[in-house]
Amino acid sequence: MIKQVLDQEIKTVTRRIEKQLGAGSKVATLFANCYPNTLLTTTKPGKEGRYFVFTGDIPAMWLRDSSAQVRHYLPLAARNEAMAEIIEGLSRQQVFCILTDPYANAFNEEANWNCYRIDHTERNPFVYERKYEIDSLCYPMQLAYLFWKETGRIGHFTPEFRKAMTVILDVWVREQDHAGRSAYRFERDDCPASDTLTREGRGEPVAVTGMTWSGFRPSDDACRYGYLVPANMFAVVVLSYMQEMAEIVYGDQPVADRAKRLQADIQRGIERYAMVEHPEFGTVFAYEVDGLGGVHYMDDANVPSLLSLPYLGYCRAEDPVYQNTRRLILSKTNPYYYEGTSLRGIGSPHTPPEYVWHIALSMQGLTTEDPEEARRILEMLAGSDGDTGFMHEGVYVNDPKQFTRPWFAWSNSLFSEFVLHYLSLTE
Repeated sequence: MIKQVLDQEIKTVTRRIEKQLGAGSKVATLFANCYPNTLLTTTKPGKEGRYFVFTGDIPAMWLRDSSAQVRHYLPLAARNEAMAEIIEGLSRQQVFCILTDPYANAFNEEANWNCYRIDHTERNPFVYERKYEIDSLCYPMQLAYLFWKETGRIGHFTPEFRKAMTVILDVWVREQDHAGRSAYRFERDDCPASDTLTREGRGEPVAVTGMTWSGFRPSDDACRYGYLVPANMFAVVVLSYMQEMAEIVYGDQPVADRAKRLQADIQRGIERYAMVEHPEFGTVFAYEVDGLGGVHYMDDANVPSLLSLPYLGYCRAEDPVYQNTRRLILSKTNPYYYEGTSLRGIGSPHTPPEYVWHIALSMQGLTTEDPEEARRILEMLAGSDGDTGFMHEGVYVNDPKQFTRPWFAWSNSLFSEFVLHYLSLTE
């Protein structure tokens, strides 16, 4: 039944693509492959109506990836019961994971002790990796909220979900003073510096700023400075969602008030420490800061990123500080911006130099209202699949047949979402 619904959706959209881009457009073929990829290859029914959505070529479920992998299905869930039940089941699985360990980023389907590495941190048989990342807690709240708004369904708002909200608030408040209040530690032996935290697993020193600390970026690479700005901005957005869910769904004003206070704290910290004057680009958002004077100018392909801020709902695309920041990160000032004969865009220290990420290109397209820019990006994506029919992680700027991760469901999902955005701009 669900495959029939997907097939019909693909037919409808591919007709729209071909009307805009011409019969036989490669974009139509890519959309037909990428749109159903998450549901057909990475989604498994689990216990008690839950659904486990693994990332693709790794058999673990990331809280971030699993949310992003299904976001493009939300409009379909509004009119299809089977799709709605899958997303609701994923939300329940995510809540189970958060209550198992709110500091973990990736989880096993069963309590089997499978893990990426045996690290120096608290261990749990359900946890595949325990790199603490703010966005790991943001994404499930975002998905639950957007699902509610798209479908009107409230079955996922269980007592456990309410408890997960309080756990997230506890963690984010605690991590406002990481040095003074947090017991979280993470060390990995015999690995690159980006895979472990310094100072016996505590990370580099930070001041108390009002923002909340993160050990790792959404790339799963260690933060250089402990306040990851786009992740804190994502938290600001999600805290407004939590206020609304607490008030309207649960009638829980104390939780709503806690979320509101924390949101105000983080926003003040961003305004004081993360909005900085750049000599070439003017007032911009930094990528990371420490509250002690350390400022890192860059952007990473993984989301939340500075590029993604309008997509996340933190600011409008025409916001002047965002526009200044966008010009910076889409230039050589960003050490992870690359240009070659086939591609130009943002990569990541997580992959080799001169590898542009398809996720970053799709996000660049999703955050522009300029149809010409969107079409140029769409053409780059269509020309850089390496003749596989799917999106990838990083792609070498001079040869699209050199790429990382041939099976990366998040990238396929975000491309599908970008195609729908492009059609909305041009029809």
